[in-house]
Amino acid sequence: MITALDHVQLAAPPGSEDTLRGYYRDVLGMTEIPKPPALAARGGCWFTAGTVHLHIGVEQDFTPARKAHPGLRVTAIHAYARRLTERGATVTWDDNLPGHHRFYAHDPYGNRIEFLEPIDA
Repeated sequence: MITALDHVQLAAPPGSEDTLRGYYRDVLGMTEIPKPPALAARGGCWFTAGTVHLHIGVEQDFTPARKAHPGLRVTAIHAYARRLTERGATVTWDDNLPGHHRFYAHDPYGNRIEFLEPIDA
């Protein structure tokens, strides 16, 4: 029986870890967590915020996820969107999900990320 979502993994090109840290840690405000030593040798980075765990793995023939994406629930979405734009991210608002405010952003390698907040929150 499935009980929870443990993590979401995105991909990035080899050698991208410092840029990833700059985005996921400094722009999005996530915390980097250490990878287990056996997995650290593969490259990539792991991040967390609240109960969300996001793993970024290195892929030799990297292609960004432009449609598939994690959907991250946030609070104070308008202030959070301002935070992202103030740090250089492009935010694209989308009002097609009833009952929610939401926007999309892309990490420095083109991976799509959705941010949403229920309107009654």
